[in-house]
Amino acid sequence: MSSILSKLAFWSDRDNLSGIGKGVAALLVVLICFLSVLGIYWSSEPEAFDVVSVAKERAETRGYLNNSKKLVVGYTTTSTLNTMVETLLDKPGGFISNDIMPPGVFMDNMPNWEFGVLVQVRDLARALRKDFSRSQSQSTEDENLKVAEPQFNFDANSWALPSSEGEYRRGNKELLEYLDRLAKKEDQNVQFYARADNLRNWLADVETRLGSLSQRLSASVVNVRENTDLAGEANAQQSTLSGDQQKVKTSWSKIDDVFYEARGASWALIHILKAIEIDFVFTLQDKNALVSLRQIIRELESTQSTVWSPIILNGSGFGVLANHSLVMASYISRAHSAMSDLRRLLEQG
Repeated sequence: MSSILSKLAFWSDRDNLSGIGKGVAALLVVLICFLSVLGIYWSSEPEAFDVVSVAKERAETRGYLNNSKKLVVGYTTTSTLNTMVETLLDKPGGFISNDIMPPGVFMDNMPNWEFGVLVQVRDLARALRKDFSRSQSQSTEDENLKVAEPQFNFDANSWALPSSEGEYRRGNKELLEYLDRLAKKEDQNVQFYARADNLRNWLADVETRLGSLSQRLSASVVNVRENTDLAGEANAQQSTLSGDQQKVKTSWSKIDDVFYEARGASWALIHILKAIEIDFVFTLQDKNALVSLRQIIRELESTQSTVWSPIILNGSGFGVLANHSLVMASYISRAHSAMSDLRRLLEQG
């Protein structure tokens, strides 16, 4: 009798253990599905916003829009920078680059998109501090901008003590204070100078960024290039000698990283250039360069088309499969070329 009871107890315990195991397995499946769906939602790129509407709404809310509904020079560009930072921090999932918990820690495309936007934020913040807010090289820096600009250069991967989000929010707060002071016309100590030389300096930085992205995107397929590092100057030198030809190739594991970085940078530049069109309209008209700026925006807008493939394909140049990086490089290259033309127009008297 005792033998029978012990066998029954054994099978009962075994059934209980089996039930617990099935419950744990089911829970894990549900958790994985939930995190996967959440990750897909967090991976959705933010929609574009109307830079003029957002700037006017902000000015009206804060009581700075006069009866003519005309914004002070520089307000649209600064407001756009502020809104881009807000978008980075407050989009679905928030700022993901520094996440240490799932699903953020397993995500790849969105952190690279964020980095592309962040680079443009940093470049524009530096231009604001160094050029747009100063009348000449010996003029003093704006008190708010000299605090804001370093904050945006804080490490994007820091999750605590301090966190990246905390530092970026502090920079955005200083930027908003500059924006408020700019809107008060009675405060003559804060300015935004919409001059051709100021704009040229920022465009030079953007041109360099686009050139680098174009090269990295094009290197999705093996490319042998002539070494032109010292071309154009007979006595030019470099630190380390290199061969006459260079073999360039972006690692297969970095293909999608570069693609989404370029996509994020383009998203940011579209908004900045639209704001520049508003604040520098008279400068651009004077140089007959307005149409050139609009063409750059048009080329960059093409980079934001929907990617229908679940993965970034890397087919050969004329192969059966598409190569998304080469398509992106085409748009970026044309924008880069148009940016160079625009800068030359602004240099003309």
